[in-house]
Amino acid sequence: MRDLIEYIAKALVDHPEQVKVTEIEGERTSVIELAVAKEDLGKVIGKQGRTARAIRTILTAASTKLKKRSVLEIIE
Repeated sequence: MRDLIEYIAKALVDHPEQVKVTEIEGERTSVIELAVAKEDLGKVIGKQGRTARAIRTILTAASTKLKKRSVLEIIE
């Protein structure tokens, strides 16, 4: 899951070297934290949060296949 989010985020931003993804795994749920450069934050979130919602939808679909639950947190 971590690699998937990192790949998507690096494709969206202007400074891909500043993309940091950390995954905190629990028994059934994993929290994925995404941190990007300040000026790229708007690109990851999108207008009215549409891009962030789309990334979360992809993450949910991929984690459902693995029978886990994943939550995406975008860190400022």
